[in-house]
Amino acid sequence: MNKSKIGVIVGAGENFDQIFQRVKMLNFSLCQIGFLAENMGLYNPGTIRQKADEYGIEIFSVFLLFKGQIFNLKDGPATMGFVAPDFRAQRLKLALEFSDFVREMGTSRIVCHVGFIPDDELDPLYISFIPVMRKVIEKCRENGQIFCFETGQELPSTLKRTIVDIGLDNIGINLDPANLILYGKANPIDAVEIFGQYVKSIHGKDGLWPDRDEYLGKEVPVGEGMVNFPLMIRRLKKMGFQGPVIIEREISGERQIQDIKKAVEFFSALL
Repeated sequence: MNKSKIGVIVGAGENFDQIFQRVKMLNFSLCQIGFLAENMGLYNPGTIRQKADEYGIEIFSVFLLFKGQIFNLKDGPATMGFVAPDFRAQRLKLALEFSDFVREMGTSRIVCHVGFIPDDELDPLYISFIPVMRKVIEKCRENGQIFCFETGQELPSTLKRTIVDIGLDNIGINLDPANLILYGKANPIDAVEIFGQYVKSIHGKDGLWPDRDEYLGKEVPVGEGMVNFPLMIRRLKKMGFQGPVIIEREISGERQIQDIKKAVEFFSALL
């Protein structure tokens, strides 16, 4: 794995010149872009692809987000992804449209938090969730895309069972090891043993376990948290992993830029 296999996640904004200039300023040639599905009508996907080409940037994947999601253990189950029943029908419609949007952008990977998948395979919520998820992934298949589950809100064993139950061949995982810790779900090393062969990309993000009275753990700079990146990447490589590490730092301002640059040094030395 070389320097070109390190990327950064950015959010979609009004001006893609500025976004791609920032990616280049940070010395990346690869990125993942996060979009709110409800806002996709604001963008011309062909223009985004054209701008990326102009700046020599590979859009490795796009992150599908929805309005109304709350990223914590208290409010998350009722608001996240396709599992949350109150939002399911609307988000299914949006996701099918989003797959077409991404096809026009010329990108072949969609990443998404699908929600808090129930551990019990007989839970009515789980039984009704699987066919909805299958429709989304079938649509991606028609468009030549791989659908990648973002990790963290479910047990690794539950995620693997979900992939097997859906039963399609265009499914992958975007492994966010910090999320597994932030949501208190698993040690990332154990998770790799369970679903490692599905991992297509990694979020370079670190975190601390939640305390008993917290609704989420704490994200920290790479190398300062509980993720054992050297061991995790070594294990993944043994399983044939060749994807990128996409750096994510969920703060803003100058500190974010400093932490991203430190993360590049960390992963460059490691890889």
